[in-house]
Amino acid sequence: MKYIVALLSLLVAAVSGFAPMATPFFNKVFDMDLFAPKSDQNMYGARKKKNLKVGKLGSKAYVPNGLSRAEYEKIRAGEQAKKDANYAKNVKKAGKFQDFTVWYINRGTDKQDGWKKSVTLGHTMAKTKFDWSGKKDENKKYDGLAKK
Repeated sequence: MKYIVALLSLLVAAVSGFAPMATPFFNKVFDMDLFAPKSDQNMYGARKKKNLKVGKLGSKAYVPNGLSRAEYEKIRAGEQAKKDANYAKNVKKAGKFQDFTVWYINRGTDKQDGWKKSVTLGHTMAKTKFDWSGKKDENKKYDGLAKK
């Protein structure tokens, strides 16, 4: 009897090896595309497509002392407008970058090592807000100093 059970289990195992297999559980889980309905919802700049807004003040909402509800709502709307403008400004700058291959060839690294003798050692320096040379630009209309 033991031999018959062992033989049957061996046959079942051998036959099941050739049967079409269902997808394993972990493959089902890891192959799920949770972003399929809105595949671009996490792309940079997708915030404008979402229904994001400042919440309305309820009847028991906090309003700072010394402000009316209308004044406080106006302040909150102004802050949100400022955030939206800043985000839009940053979205416009997105994707602008320097191609490494072009930069590498322009530096001359592939041909000679003259870049090693420069002050910056081949680094591309960022622009600064101010001119640190000490020279005055006569063409500049406004230099930040108030006339007295």
